[in-house]
Amino acid sequence: MSDYRIEGATGAWEVVIGLEVHAQVTSNAKLFSGAATAFGAAPNTQVSLIDAAMPGMLPVPNAECIRQAVRTGMAIDARINRWSRFDRKNYFYADLPQGYQISQLYHPLVGEGYLDVSPDEKKPDAVKRIGVERIHVEQDAGKLMHDQHPTRSYVDLNRSGVALMEIVSRPDLRSPAEAGAYLRKLRSVLRYVGSCDGNMEEGSMRADVNVSVRRPGGELGTRTETKNVNSVRFVMQAIEFEAKRQVAVLEDGGAIEQETRLFDPDTGTTRTMRSKEDAHDYRYFPDPDLLPLELDEAMLAECRASLPELPDTKRARYEAVGVTAYNAGVLTAEVETARWFDALLTAGVPAGPASNWVTGELFGALNRLDVGIEQSPVSPSRAAELLALIADGTLSGSLAKQVFEVMLDTGQGAATIVEERGLRQTSDTSAIEAVIADVLARNPGQLEQYRGGKVALFGFFVGQTMKAMGGKANPGLVNELLKAALG
Repeated sequence: MSDYRIEGATGAWEVVIGLEVHAQVTSNAKLFSGAATAFGAAPNTQVSLIDAAMPGMLPVPNAECIRQAVRTGMAIDARINRWSRFDRKNYFYADLPQGYQISQLYHPLVGEGYLDVSPDEKKPDAVKRIGVERIHVEQDAGKLMHDQHPTRSYVDLNRSGVALMEIVSRPDLRSPAEAGAYLRKLRSVLRYVGSCDGNMEEGSMRADVNVSVRRPGGELGTRTETKNVNSVRFVMQAIEFEAKRQVAVLEDGGAIEQETRLFDPDTGTTRTMRSKEDAHDYRYFPDPDLLPLELDEAMLAECRASLPELPDTKRARYEAVGVTAYNAGVLTAEVETARWFDALLTAGVPAGPASNWVTGELFGALNRLDVGIEQSPVSPSRAAELLALIADGTLSGSLAKQVFEVMLDTGQGAATIVEERGLRQTSDTSAIEAVIADVLARNPGQLEQYRGGKVALFGFFVGQTMKAMGGKANPGLVNELLKAALG
């Protein structure tokens, strides 16, 4: 689907991308201990003896973390492995007290699945399927802080032992746009399911970006891995820079080294971190302190039953009731928006006009107020009241805008505002005809020009009539009666 190419001095190059997304599991406790997981706590205040790797401490799997990972796998139509196992990934790092990470390499909890993405927002029906190779569950490491002391690094173990889902895509992505669409879609699914809050700024979702280049359709090139990129925009920038860097190296006669790199958001560039380790360097072996996970049918059935309506299904439902494909994509991108719109539809308003109003008037107001839809001053039921007044002719478009602004300021209902402020649309034919006659009488020059062939003046007469009636005249009726009067 992608026509993204990098044009070098020796011809075109194709980019091959895979993403390893680390998503923090939504749970009140860590993967193998009862320590809390709240973000923003004071350093080292959410650390159990297990997280600190005290001697004799044995891990016990948190059933809720396993459940959330299974539900996530089901949401992407992945194979759920009824038998899986934890492994030890051995490496030394100052914020890893055990000296190893408990992860899953050989027998992950979730096998192959997929996500359908739309890389071009202007073409929401142009879908590409991206394979997901696996989802495995593992524990996070702590955090090193280098800015607290001039000569020492401090360690915060609050994150140590927090449950992560590592969601590994296949190398099916071919452009920064596709990678961005995949990340946005994955984040949306996780937030619908409730298995991760998707907050990339707080580090609860971050991506390792694997990039290589090759001649179009040729053999795969050597890849680099850029670690811990924490926004969709930064992922796209990292891919763009890294792909162009690799092309420049190859065209200069050099070779790409398999290595781990870091992304600098201030410059939009990547730099070498360390040479890339292979799996055998980590000396993986089954964790002797943990029995294999065995899932029964009752647990799987509960997970399936707990899944909500997912973005693709919801989008199709919206389109089936008259919402455009573009609006449906916008309304289903964030779970809070979809919930708000569902509540609006429950009130009985027509879906098509309602979707136009939400994506236009409501989103514009929320942007001005700098709040999310869950903090909207106007509730779905109040919005339905306003839309009903537009639909039955009580309010014109311009009057509806006025009423909506008052609703935002006061929290009052639309009907109350209309009555108290006299903002009801006028559809009294005789009253409008009288105003039109007065407008024509006061503008004889324009009337003569119009009848002489300057038909663009029709808009002038409409504007003068609406102005004379304080914007309250029914616009359709004004147009109809003006045409008759100008004959």
